[in-house]
Amino acid sequence: METIFAPATARGRGGVSVIRISGQQSGEALKALSGKGPGAPRLAELRQLRDPHSGTMLDQALVLFFRGPHSFTGEDVVELHLHGGLAVVDSVVDGLGKIAGLRFAEPGEFSRRGVENGKFDLSAAEGIADLIEAETSAQQVQALRQMKGAFGVLCDGWRDQLVRSLAYVEADIDFADEDLPDDLSASVLPGLTALREEMSGFLADHRGERIRDGIFVAVVGPPNAGKSSLVNALARRDAVIVSEEAGTTRDVIEVHLKLGGLPVTVCDTAGLREGVGAVEQEGIRRARKTADEADLRIWMQSAEDASMDFFAIADPKDLKLVNKVDLVQNSLVAADIFQVSIKSGAGIGEFEDALGARIEDMFGRGEEPVITRARHRKELEACVNALDGALSLLRVGGETALIAEELRHAARSVGRITGRVDVEELLDVVFRDFCIGK
Repeated sequence: METIFAPATARGRGGVSVIRISGQQSGEALKALSGKGPGAPRLAELRQLRDPHSGTMLDQALVLFFRGPHSFTGEDVVELHLHGGLAVVDSVVDGLGKIAGLRFAEPGEFSRRGVENGKFDLSAAEGIADLIEAETSAQQVQALRQMKGAFGVLCDGWRDQLVRSLAYVEADIDFADEDLPDDLSASVLPGLTALREEMSGFLADHRGERIRDGIFVAVVGPPNAGKSSLVNALARRDAVIVSEEAGTTRDVIEVHLKLGGLPVTVCDTAGLREGVGAVEQEGIRRARKTADEADLRIWMQSAEDASMDFFAIADPKDLKLVNKVDLVQNSLVAADIFQVSIKSGAGIGEFEDALGARIEDMFGRGEEPVITRARHRKELEACVNALDGALSLLRVGGETALIAEELRHAARSVGRITGRVDVEELLDVVFRDFCIGK
């Protein structure tokens, strides 16, 4: 396999930049740059790096050597810890490119080699990518859990149960006549039924995807309720235009922020009302659609014309808010309605705390592994569908060969999550979005 190299740190000025080299020729590459091969594994050495052709000094760097298989990729790996100037990094990359047998790495190729060499499974590699992209503490914790293999261990356990049941069924094929024996059904049906319920419960939990991709909150209400002002207050900046003219917001405007360490996208929507022009009506249609698709809604009215009828359509998990309470003597009052004045700031802090607490309750950081990617959900759904087919056949005494085939499909689907099957087919898809140095 070719020896590859690439910067492992983001491009830009900094105190230190790291270039990673992986493959059989990594030691020779170090010798070509520094005049001698690797020292003791995992022991940092200070060396002068020179252009392998001209001998021009490139940098004075810390050098680390990791002997395979005890490395990130499972191969011999050299890390060059350089001064972080762009010219320094570019000159060393250029020097490495002059060494025969070395080439610049493809995106995700280091992680790909780690998977191929059994250092970690495919879901753990995706956890590495998520950790690199993490912007909130919740995303960080979730990515670390997946990177350490929690989700992979769970999936491997499910696959082992399926394979054991499949072994019972396939053994029966060698001895069965035409009907499935009752003792075989009794031996595998309870376990497979319980497994199906466990997987279905896992599929019903969308917390992992929400933490990774963001929780969507829609602010919904009539014109001039102060929806745009609320979004600006939560964002602590002028993210959207505010005007006293009704109908100013005619499209859905998304503002990204963090609440309690969780990524949140707050959607400002057009004011809900009747008898308006075509353009505003389209905005209202989009507002209703956004409200329907949101994870959580903030139903908002102005105290000047607030009505309990408007709040009646809210789900129990939604939040109800009355704004401009400073303009009226008697505002709409109820235990579950927040009273605020965005203009004066009254009540905003309490409402923001309540919003963060509600999001934490709905999508908070549990300790158990969760689905984080659409790929995982697709494969697990395919597994459950195949398992349903096997269970249906078991319950009616169906053909043993058909039951075995359904269980094979189920085991194959869950195995694809971690890369236990169809590895080559999956690698290109998973690693194409990785950064170069990973």
